[in-house]
Amino acid sequence: MDTATDATPTASYDALRDGEAILIDVREPWENEQMSIPGALLIPLGEIPDRLGEIPVDRDIYVHCRIGGRSAKAVDYLREHGRSRAINVAGGIDAWKEAGLPVTE
Repeated sequence: MDTATDATPTASYDALRDGEAILIDVREPWENEQMSIPGALLIPLGEIPDRLGEIPVDRDIYVHCRIGGRSAKAVDYLREHGRSRAINVAGGIDAWKEAGLPVTE
């Protein structure tokens, strides 16, 4: 099990490609409509407590927002609630796009 709390967008993408990990977008729906990462599950930060049951405890969980602040808070919350494999995508979707990784606009 990886205990790191942050991963680069490229490392996150590589980990997600095998389908074993999941990606959660904690931005608001309107932000997701402007640009999104294909395959990410949208759970806005404020909804995580109510939707915790949708988030597995036995998989790596990569979490992103726009630049990394909200996702870092989400990772802390998830780890406090049994999701020890939660990992922040450093720099968020902005860094993801900057790295040339796939986004939908």
